[in-house]
Formats: sequence, structure tokens, C-alpha cells
Amino acid sequence: MSRRAKLEGLLRENPNDVFLNFALAMELSKEAQFDAAVAQFDRVMALDAAYIPAHFQKGSTLLAANRRDEAKAALARGIETARAHDPHAAEEMQALLDSI
Repeated sequence: MSRRAKLEGLLRENPNDVFLNFALAMELSKEAQFDAAVAQFDRVMALDAAYIPAHFQKGSTLLAANRRDEAKAALARGIETARAHDPHAAEEMQALLDSI
């Protein structure tokens, strides 16, 4: 059974588990399933808006999909969220945003 299938099975049992949703989003991104990954990162943020890694990874996934304007917007939103919760993460997202 693939990692993705395992995660999907675990999510059927615990659909609101933030970490499992994030792990699935990462797996989808790794598989270049960019639209599904972005939707899954959005799910993570709907469950926990302060889950900062989801903001960074959504921006990175959008960049990988060559959706630069969307990536910039996602990173800008992530920076605002991170400033209140994780200033270091905000700096990392700013550096990525500046590199676009």
C-alpha cells in the first residue's frame, strides 16, 4: 500500500486531523498533483489557520505548478499569519516571496 493510500485510509477514520491532512497535501505535491495538493493545503488551513507549514508549502506548490501570482498571494497571506505565531517562518516565506 502506498503512503498516499495509507494517509487516505487514516483520514477516513480521522477526517479533521490537521497533521494527516497536511501529510496528504505534501504527498500530493510530491506526486505533482498540484491542484489536489493546493486544495488539501486549503483544507489544512480551514482546520487550523495558524498551521504555518501549510501556508509555506501551498506557496511552494503553486510555484512548482508555475502559478506565480497565486504563489505570491498565498505567501503574502502566510506571512501575515506567521508574524503573529512564528516570526522565523514569516522570514522564510518573505525570502521565498522575494525570490519570485
